[in-house]
Amino acid sequence: MFMLRNVGKYLFGDASKESIIELPQGQLYLVRPLSPKGYSELIFKDAAASIRRTAQEFQYQIVIQRAYEEGEEELLAEEDGEEGIDGALAAEKDEKTFLLDEGLHFRSELREGGEKVLAWRDLSGDPGDLYEFVCDRSIQAATAGTFEMVAIQCQYERKYRRSHEHATEKELHQFSFSEQPIAGASEGLRTPQSRLASPEERSQPVSRSARPKETTPSKTAVAKIKSPTKEEGPTEVPPSAAHPASRETLAKEQAELHLFDFASGKFILQDPAVTATVSEVGGWQYWLQITGKEKDWLGQAVIADINPVFNFEYLSFIFNHYTPDGSAYSWLLRFRDQVTEERFQEGLMQALWEQLNETKWTKTKDDHRDYVLEAFQDLTMEDADAREQEQDDEEAAADEEEAQVEDDAQRSEHYDSDESEDDVVTRDDDGNVNSQLAVGYKHDRSFVVRGSKIGVFKHTPNNNLEFSTNISKVETPKGKLFSPKKVMLHAEDSNMILQNEGDPNSLYKMDLEYGKVVEEWKVHDDIPVETFAPEKKFAQMSNEQTFLGLSRNALYRIDPRVSGNKLVDSELKQYVSKNDFSAAATTEKGYIAVASNKGDIRMFDRLGINAKTHIPALGEPIIGLDVSADGRWVLGTCRTYLLLIDALQKDGKNEGRLGFEKSFGKDSKPQPRRLGLTPSHVAQFQHETGVPLSFTPARFNTGIEASETSIITATGPFIITWSLKKVLAGRKDPYSIKRYAEEVKADNFRYGSDKNVIVALPNEVNMVARQSFKKPTRESISTPARASPRRSSGRVGGRVSGSRVSALGREDIVNSPY
Repeated sequence: MFMLRNVGKYLFGDASKESIIELPQGQLYLVRPLSPKGYSELIFKDAAASIRRTAQEFQYQIVIQRAYEEGEEELLAEEDGEEGIDGALAAEKDEKTFLLDEGLHFRSELREGGEKVLAWRDLSGDPGDLYEFVCDRSIQAATAGTFEMVAIQCQYERKYRRSHEHATEKELHQFSFSEQPIAGASEGLRTPQSRLASPEERSQPVSRSARPKETTPSKTAVAKIKSPTKEEGPTEVPPSAAHPASRETLAKEQAELHLFDFASGKFILQDPAVTATVSEVGGWQYWLQITGKEKDWLGQAVIADINPVFNFEYLSFIFNHYTPDGSAYSWLLRFRDQVTEERFQEGLMQALWEQLNETKWTKTKDDHRDYVLEAFQDLTMEDADAREQEQDDEEAAADEEEAQVEDDAQRSEHYDSDESEDDVVTRDDDGNVNSQLAVGYKHDRSFVVRGSKIGVFKHTPNNNLEFSTNISKVETPKGKLFSPKKVMLHAEDSNMILQNEGDPNSLYKMDLEYGKVVEEWKVHDDIPVETFAPEKKFAQMSNEQTFLGLSRNALYRIDPRVSGNKLVDSELKQYVSKNDFSAAATTEKGYIAVASNKGDIRMFDRLGINAKTHIPALGEPIIGLDVSADGRWVLGTCRTYLLLIDALQKDGKNEGRLGFEKSFGKDSKPQPRRLGLTPSHVAQFQHETGVPLSFTPARFNTGIEASETSIITATGPFIITWSLKKVLAGRKDPYSIKRYAEEVKADNFRYGSDKNVIVALPNEVNMVARQSFKKPTRESISTPARASPRRSSGRVGGRVSGSRVSALGREDIVNSPY
């Protein structure tokens, strides 16, 4: 057999251990054979290499951890001015992690003199760049060979999503990369002699006499060195689905067909002449079929998840295609001219719009159709010129200096400063997970909802989160326990308004000083509360008592001070038609934006009147809404994209006025900017997670006297932040990402800053620096951020249950993790 099955079973057997195998001593180099930066760089003079499990099944990492001599770490910290700082930058300096993927081309080598080297590609570097771990001479060749064996097994599990114990010899052999000899990392490294152990050799028990000799390579090893270079193959074309019978053809055009290759990160030509057909198949369902002269290439239902992007500069249309097993692929059609692409765009967008709205495209107004087509057209994206790039680099360097970057630390209610670092709870006995996040404006607190509990976290001056207390029971004044559907901070962050899904006509006021619901507000007998929003954007910083409420069909003011029902009848705007309102947001002046599940947005300057501006729907429901403080920008969140709208009028009699104040002219509707991930990134996201896009409600960074510069949202385990400056400049790289091992439940910026993001995972709450986000590459998409336990800065915990907050002992603290 190809592998030592028994050894693999022994190493993998104890799933409770994070580390599977370790090489305790060696040096890490970065070798750049083709780079003008220098041939090689010593990264860690003394380090240990290990293969670790991650929180995600079948995902493993190579971890290279720096080792310090006694007193060296403290000395370096003092020199760098970082003493006492505990953050991700320090972690990055002391540890490097690499997701074990076949793209690394991980391999090993035994050099003359017995030097044992492990090497893998630097996926974020230039072509030919390698990381090399040179083992200490105390490491036996057999141990290093076993390390490579485990790496191969891990790569198999990642690719096939099953245990390596089910692998065949052929399947495992594809991860044994016998490329050209590994380049030496320094002058002291000699020419390669052999691999540490060939696959055939590793199928036999390793004894001292069987280890490779230091002077003469084995015949098998020499044969392997001379064998042809094994390169990772291009992405294979999936089989085409059977296409349903067509009732009506909406578009039929000729084009070139290209497939995105995950390995190279490029679109590869598959067929120079295909026919792309969009047709109606009945029941508001539509189909895209692409056929060549010799074969059917693919068929795909026309749905929002195809993420269509039209780029007329390159005469291209990029979209995603999904196979029955959930795999995602990114395809590109290139048309011969703009007229052809426009005809195809009209047909495809008609199909998508009708599928989403179940209404005939021809019944919509011309300006509405133009608006939809513009939204799905890729804006002319320009590469950054040298000056812009230099400015971006300067800003990034400034951010790095200013931000005290945080590592992703787990928290525990019963975590004490004098307790073990292993004492971290990451699961709750009742099965609840974190679900919502409310960020304080007035008192630097964040509140995380977890079932019928609310965790309170303090923002520290060095941009950490410190667990403060736990509100252990959210219950009505009558003592009925409930899990809040929505929460909003109120009245200088001293109160929290809670919504109980089981009682849609009422809201509840919690006094945060006592941690107890103190009032129930009946809003109206017949008009339910679908959602609610502050009176003004920064109302929670004042003692303002009123706020806005929405039902599916009405917009109104809620005043808790009035007797009886709290809905103010004189400020009720109710619609006869079913608008299906879903979200609302307000500006600093109190202008109101309201969105719906139909996908349209209304702008009001006050309650009780008709909207000044009505922005038509693209089709997808809007699940979240935010507005810049000055009312210039409106940000809507749909499941697969964000919608950024400029509310400032540029011409006409109302030039210089906002759409909240005066209606747009008939021919001057605002141009929408559809912010989406590129289809190739979407395909890579789904390739990694197996789930489609589903954005959390997007937010601007915010703060009085702070301009909006960034947007934050999340989908699955990925947090994404857009630079508003780059979006408006039409840059190709407007967003960056950070991946976690678990789904991101909620996220928002820290108040008054765009440099720190608060993230709620199912069982953790973190504050991370935006500077730690990375450009989306194959490596950053596939590598989860590492969460590591860390000590708190004092006694953490406290229970609130009808009494003032006080620091309680360990035995008093509710055992429910955040």
